[in-house]
Amino acid sequence: MSKFMFTTNSKNIVLVLLTFLFFQNNGFSQKTIQNVFSREHLSLNGPWKYIIDPYQMGYLDYRQKPFDESKSGKGGFYDNLNPTDKRQRVEYNFDFEPSLQVPGDWNSQDERLLFYEGTLWYKKDFIIAPKSDRNYFLYFAAVNYQAHVYLNGKKLGTHKGGFTPFQFDVTGKLNNGKNFVVVMVDNTRYKDEVPTINTDWWNYGGITRDVALVSTPTSYIEDYKIQLGKDNKDRIQGFVQIKGNDKKEKVIIEIPELKIKSSFTTDENGYVNINIPVKKIQYWSPENPKLYEVIVTSNTDKISEKIGFRIIKTVNKDIFLNGKSIFLKGISIHDENPLVGGRFRSEGDMRMMLNWVKELGCNYVRLAHYTHNETMLRLADEIGLLVWAEVPVYWTISWSNPETYKNAESQLFVAIERDKNRACVAIWSIGNETPVNTERNVFMGKLVDKVRSLDDTRLVAAALEIERDGYNVTVEDPLGEKLDLASFNEYGGWYWSEPKELPKYKFDIKFNKPVVISEFGAGALAGFHGDNDTMWSEEFQELFYINQLEMLEKIDGLRGMTPWILVDFKSPRRQNPVYQNFWNRKGLISETGKKKKAFYVLQNYYKNKTLKETN
Repeated sequence: MSKFMFTTNSKNIVLVLLTFLFFQNNGFSQKTIQNVFSREHLSLNGPWKYIIDPYQMGYLDYRQKPFDESKSGKGGFYDNLNPTDKRQRVEYNFDFEPSLQVPGDWNSQDERLLFYEGTLWYKKDFIIAPKSDRNYFLYFAAVNYQAHVYLNGKKLGTHKGGFTPFQFDVTGKLNNGKNFVVVMVDNTRYKDEVPTINTDWWNYGGITRDVALVSTPTSYIEDYKIQLGKDNKDRIQGFVQIKGNDKKEKVIIEIPELKIKSSFTTDENGYVNINIPVKKIQYWSPENPKLYEVIVTSNTDKISEKIGFRIIKTVNKDIFLNGKSIFLKGISIHDENPLVGGRFRSEGDMRMMLNWVKELGCNYVRLAHYTHNETMLRLADEIGLLVWAEVPVYWTISWSNPETYKNAESQLFVAIERDKNRACVAIWSIGNETPVNTERNVFMGKLVDKVRSLDDTRLVAAALEIERDGYNVTVEDPLGEKLDLASFNEYGGWYWSEPKELPKYKFDIKFNKPVVISEFGAGALAGFHGDNDTMWSEEFQELFYINQLEMLEKIDGLRGMTPWILVDFKSPRRQNPVYQNFWNRKGLISETGKKKKAFYVLQNYYKNKTLKETN
């Protein structure tokens, strides 16, 4: 496997292209257009017809062979997708079926599908008059988990991965007038997938994020990175990639507010590195989330977006943002709106969540345990929140399976590719609570190396394993040697011991690195009250936070935390019929939006938390 090195070296470019083809042929995420929704596009959001297909009868014949691999290409839904074919199977007819809203999961929209894991077919009709001098791409921001995509009855391909975007080139495949897209979605869990069978969140199935038909010129700006160089506050570095032109051409980068207008010339492959000196720039930070309009222009294409500029690094046990020491006042969140149920469906859902984060007093948020919606990252840029961005390498991944590793690496690559221009992203996380063994160490170590080959301007972390001996906690996970943070999940006072015993805890952290507590928390049912010894009461959770924060303050090198979690969320593992009923109750806010008593404990801690700044 080649490294994803963005260079002008022709050999490396060939290797990169071969890697993309490998991912595409294996159903993994392939390269997508940067800043996709700034392009001319037709939204395919809204109602999609759907058919529940638990036996995959629309895909497999009675011998369990895929219809789309047969010589005739007949059978299953194909008989119904071709309007000229009179062999209509009575089992399938989208015209008489109900609709689901896209974006959105199916579990929260149809009570029959609350616990459903399996196959479901979607269909969307649309009208377009394609132009001969334009390219067209069918773009999906996320589909959970495996998608088979068909346009006008012909298969475009497959994609695997529930949280990353993907696209298909449909240039020359569109009808002038009526068209339709059909997607078979399967959210079945499998041992060798990423994530694997066992998780602690709801397995929401469906087309969970935006869908669009995107149009570009035949030669277009496919990708770019425009960020401050590593440890260099005075120089913007990166690249631009033009696709569709095999000749050298001029590219112009403009930042009007900084009076920058720089010209570059691509090579024959459409690629060029950029390097621009800057002066008197306002650096992006949570206190001043300054974004500049950046315009990229080629011979035939022009795009713009808002980009912030900042540098982040660690020195021994400290974290520096733009040269100043910072304490990461954070919270963890899931991509789930508890008030209406299911995955976030709109920008309004996400703004509500991030407004709660800001109300709590945070400057930092952990987007757990998978790649979140691109809109969430753009909002974090806008309102000023540093981000821990994660991929779903979670618990018990198949460490020795090469295909599992390729899947994890692909999801990591696409996440970095999509969000590399977001100033908010401070940390790329490669996983959560993965058990220490030789195969895991190799697997995770390769992911660390991959991140560093793709982006050396941000920190790399994971929620490490810890060892417990009574009240003594040791952090010596060998993966920590390769990371930038000593970050780990700490659940003393909940899974181990009781809140009143937390003052007895001691920590032995073997790394000379900043300590960031990636999780701690305790469950409480909002509105249930008792004394602070009564488990599930708000008072129990309140005492837990009081004692936990006091205990953590004693850790040498403590530089941040993301308690678990902002809001109660759905989980099939949490079945207690009185206190949980399939909700993880560790939220500081209930599923009805009620703030629990512990919310105010953490809010007060962040309000009064100070950290001496050093230059």
